[in-house]
Amino acid sequence: MEIAMKTYQYITTSIDQRGVAQLVLNRPEVHNAFDDIMIGELIQALDSFAANDQVRVLLLRSNGKNFSAGADLGWMRSMAEKNYDDNLLDAGELAKLMQKLDNFPAPTIALVQGAAFGGAVGLVACCDIAIASDKASFCLSEVKIGLMPAVISPYVVRAIGERASRRYFLTAERFFAAEALHLGLLHKIVSDDELHGVSDAMVQTLLANSPAAVKAAKDLIFTVANQPTTQALIDETSRRIAAIRVSAEGQEGLSAFLQKRTPAWQLAPTTGEPAIVSPSKGQA
Repeated sequence: MEIAMKTYQYITTSIDQRGVAQLVLNRPEVHNAFDDIMIGELIQALDSFAANDQVRVLLLRSNGKNFSAGADLGWMRSMAEKNYDDNLLDAGELAKLMQKLDNFPAPTIALVQGAAFGGAVGLVACCDIAIASDKASFCLSEVKIGLMPAVISPYVVRAIGERASRRYFLTAERFFAAEALHLGLLHKIVSDDELHGVSDAMVQTLLANSPAAVKAAKDLIFTVANQPTTQALIDETSRRIAAIRVSAEGQEGLSAFLQKRTPAWQLAPTTGEPAIVSPSKGQA
């Protein structure tokens, strides 16, 4: 059962009893284009979910035909009329949104249908897992109107690499799901009809794992990515595995594995019966 949360103007949020939160872009009449209002609402919602220990997975999706057309035309027009300092503050809010999504403590899944243009590509790149319809399309369109994909660039370049960025940042070509999968922006493409079923299966896969270990593993990636293998890094990774082995969930997971039983985090809280998630291989 999903429970609706705070009412927003341009987004909707919910969380179900499993701890699966949903953050939904809800401006289908303008193809979910975002402006300063939507950006502020997304930041508020991410802060609220990040502070909620019950959240185990976050789904980012949108209502309507397209995931997001990127920046709202009216918003861009208003910013063009403002000075440098105003534009700097405005860009800082979009940068804050990308950083909060990228650093969200629980696993994040982007579900993409239709078009994802401009800043929307950044949203997809910031999510841990990205699944799209085979009809989805992407475009880093900023240079067409005399701009550049500056704020989203750290996340998009990390996702698709410098070589691909040197093409798509400069040409503003539209590319489709198969190419996005090849470049590493997406992890999986499916038909429109399969999109939500596949996302449900991915959620179940994540819920089968230790919540604390999943969050620690995500933080580990940020710590070791693109770092030289120094003695300091080796010591830090050793410290982290030692700490999680003696943690409550580490002890429970190891005990459950050795005793061939279901770990506590896979049990329904009221009945003690196994939850919907399936045991991993190596468990009875």
